[in-house]
Amino acid sequence: MAAKNKVISKEDIVSIYMNEVLEKGEKPKSVYHFAKDKDFTEAEFYTFFGTLEGLEKEIFRLFFVNTINLLHQNTDYLEYDMKNKMLSFYFTFFEILTANRSYVLQSLKIDRNPLKNLTQLTALRDSFKEYVSEILTDDYRLEVEKLQKFQEKAIQESAWLQLMLTIKFWKDDASAAFEKTDIFIEKSVNASFELMNVAPMNHLIDLGKFLFKEKIYSKQ
Repeated sequence: MAAKNKVISKEDIVSIYMNEVLEKGEKPKSVYHFAKDKDFTEAEFYTFFGTLEGLEKEIFRLFFVNTINLLHQNTDYLEYDMKNKMLSFYFTFFEILTANRSYVLQSLKIDRNPLKNLTQLTALRDSFKEYVSEILTDDYRLEVEKLQKFQEKAIQESAWLQLMLTIKFWKDDASAAFEKTDIFIEKSVNASFELMNVAPMNHLIDLGKFLFKEKIYSKQ
């Protein structure tokens, strides 16, 4: 038997897994079944992934990583404000999803329990929330420092919910070139940044501080 010369890479295993899911319409029952008849061993699989579930999560995280890499190839991107960075992220991310649409649709409907399907997105969720935190600027931060941490978490969670709603819209979009998804992205991102306008909230906080001080001093 000829010795095996090819060294399997992480990217090779990801590609083989995605093709396997598409061709068979279901995910492999185990790592053993996945590696069987493929050009790698179980040991090689475990070099990169602990479980099949870990591999599934990594696929969606790689969609995110590839998006960020593409964004940073545009030298103008770093000069964008937060809203335009988010718009750029959305359009690029959904281009990547569209390029892998068959796999995404198949993988998100394999299990009858929708929550189990969504577990594939947990690594994507963590990476996206970190991204939102990184691009958050002072324009959208409350002036009161004690409230900023709570506010940041709220923005991260609402941004994640918006991304999930956009994925749902994209999955159901039957328009040519998914043009309705592009419209949805632009309108929803614009609306979300309108809601993030902190100026009115800062004014309310200032008013509250004023009234609190007036109440304290009036008792003296």
